[in-house]
Amino acid sequence: MLFKRLIALGIILTLGGIIVYNVMAGDQEQEEEGSESGAVFVVPEGMEDVNKKIEIGEAAPNFQLTNMDGDQVELNDFKGKKVLLNFWASWCGPCRAEMPHMQDIHEKYGDEVAIVGVNVTGSETSKKDAVKFVGEYDLTFPILFDETNEVSLRYKALSLPTTHFINTEGVVQLPPKSGAMSYEEMEKKIEQLD
Repeated sequence: MLFKRLIALGIILTLGGIIVYNVMAGDQEQEEEGSESGAVFVVPEGMEDVNKKIEIGEAAPNFQLTNMDGDQVELNDFKGKKVLLNFWASWCGPCRAEMPHMQDIHEKYGDEVAIVGVNVTGSETSKKDAVKFVGEYDLTFPILFDETNEVSLRYKALSLPTTHFINTEGVVQLPPKSGAMSYEEMEKKIEQLD
C-alpha cells in the first residue's frame, strides 16, 4: 500500500515538474523571441488553463466535482460565503493534523464560511481510503473528490495540504497556504476575507 502511495506521489511530483518546466520554458521563449523550444507538452483536453497562474483579485476558477453523496457540486455554489478551499489526501500527515481544526471552523462559522475539502483522489490508493478518513474525523463540511487530479493541478496543489482563500464574491483574495494551519491561523485568514 505504501508503494502505491509513493508511486502516486511520484506521479504528482512529475506532473508538477512538467508544469514548472513548461512555465519556465514559456518564459524563456518570451525573452528570446524567435527561439524554438525542443520541449512539447500536450495539455489534456479540459485542462487548457492548467498552466495559468491563479491571481489574487481574479475570480477563482470554477469547477465541478462529485461529493460524498455522488452529487455534482460547483465551486460557484458557495458564492456568498467566505471559502477555504482545502486540498488534502488521507495519507498526508499534515492533513490529518489540520482536519480537526477545519471541522471546528465549520462548526463555528458554517453560516458565513464554507470549508470545501477537495480530496486529491488520484493520489489515493483507493477512494475508500478518503471515505474512511472522512468517517474517522467525523467531517461534516463538503468533501469533493478530484479523481483525475485536474482541479488539484489547476489550483497548483502540488504539496498537501494546500488551502486557497476566496471571498464572498468568488474572488481569490489571499495567497494560498501550503502546509497545515492551526485553528488560530484559519480564524485570521477568515477575518481578512471580504
